Amino acid sequence: MPHTQTQAHTPRLIAVSNRVQVETGVDNANRGGLAVALAAALRQSNGIWFGWSGKQTGEFTGQIAFQRADGVATATIDLEAQDIEEYYNGFANRTLWPLFHYRLDLTEIARDFAGGYARVNERFADTFSPLIAPDDLIWVHDYHLMPLGSHLRKRGFENRIGFFLHIPWPPPSLLMSLPGHRELARGMLDYDVIGFQSEEWRQAFIDYATVQFEATLEGETLRLGERLTRLLVCPIGLDVADFAGAVHSIAARQAETRLVVSAVGRDMIVGVDRLDYSKGLAERFAAYELLLADHPELHEKVSLLQIAPPSRGDVASYRQIREELDALSGRINGAYSSIDWVPIRYVNQGYSRDELFGIYRAARVGLVTPLRDGMNLVAKEYVVAQDPADPGVLVLSRFAGAAAQLPQAVLVNPHAIEDMAEGIARALAMPLAERQERHRAMLETITRRDVRWWSETFMAALAEEPEAALAHSNVADLREAAGAKR
Repeated sequence: MPHTQTQAHTPRLIAVSNRVQVETGVDNANRGGLAVALAAALRQSNGIWFGWSGKQTGEFTGQIAFQRADGVATATIDLEAQDIEEYYNGFANRTLWPLFHYRLDLTEIARDFAGGYARVNERFADTFSPLIAPDDLIWVHDYHLMPLGSHLRKRGFENRIGFFLHIPWPPPSLLMSLPGHRELARGMLDYDVIGFQSEEWRQAFIDYATVQFEATLEGETLRLGERLTRLLVCPIGLDVADFAGAVHSIAARQAETRLVVSAVGRDMIVGVDRLDYSKGLAERFAAYELLLADHPELHEKVSLLQIAPPSRGDVASYRQIREELDALSGRINGAYSSIDWVPIRYVNQGYSRDELFGIYRAARVGLVTPLRDGMNLVAKEYVVAQDPADPGVLVLSRFAGAAAQLPQAVLVNPHAIEDMAEGIARALAMPLAERQERHRAMLETITRRDVRWWSETFMAALAEEPEAALAHSNVADLREAAGAKR
């Protein structure tokens, strides 16, 4: 694919992520926040989005499939079965994902996994290197591709290269349990900019790098020898206008009406999460069970709708959490159901963006209670979907990245069942004036720090030369931008 020169003041962006969401024109309403944010930046710079197609090939060839849809150019490659098993199912999702979510007990260490991860990152670097022009800005995304920047440096690329971590960065004591942790973390310092969802994850990275490598912190920049890496707190946002526009859609209105009719006379509590052990779903069900036990006056007055589409079914720990939730929901419904009331509706399927908007809008309480989460955009979606005149209440885990930006939510400890049960009860009983005040403050933050703010803030930092970054220190501004509260 030939490189088209753009205006000098607008360097081309090459975005790289594990998967590329190619627009089909059929179900683009289900695009994730990353796809929405990158699409705007890529259109503006006539850029390219590179990554895995999600497809399997018998033998890796490095052949790139190019496509352009809605003004966005994508370049994808297929991976071998061994690559998918070792790199994706293995090191990414059975080693890094649990470890970075503080689940050392579920972390699987295997040489084959680490070897597959290194091999696929090398293949990414080899394959898209010919696409890179000298003035391109390169933005790498997430834990699947942490070594990619280092591989590009070894190939002689001096471009400005940034990395954004969408999940938590673990404390040094946890990271050090990973064989090869020093090499993995050292490679991160070959990026010019690293973005984190919260100050907590940024500080954890600083704690590791300053001790393990004796790097020094100068303002918001880490110095290791001559290499400078700017550490940015830049929480990802929601495409507020696009999501809020669903209020006018037929699908949203139908979903809202169906839920209101089915729950007539009852307050609906809703949770929408990928089926993942990090989301705290078992703890949530236990908290709801305790709520019913402690508040018999709520019987037949509330219902919990838990939407949990399955994911990563090839990983044993994901099959186990599904079996556990099946058993928990069955036990609670068996103990508390009446002939015309089912306490939990547990649904293992996904819904479109518009349908989710209607479901959120009909719910009196939104439960977002992960045990640990990088951001969790569901929290923001729930707030945006509410009717400002009669908004529902967000019950939010203190350990989600969103908690730093949304302190007006009812914050709970998902590891403490009693605390969650009390938080739900408080949300159900909250008077209208307080609900309106909390909603207004959260909506203002979400609107101001939307997905375009996130993309533009990171891109501005990536385009800035390291000496300019050293010339100023705006850590306080970054904390304000993240909404961090001490």
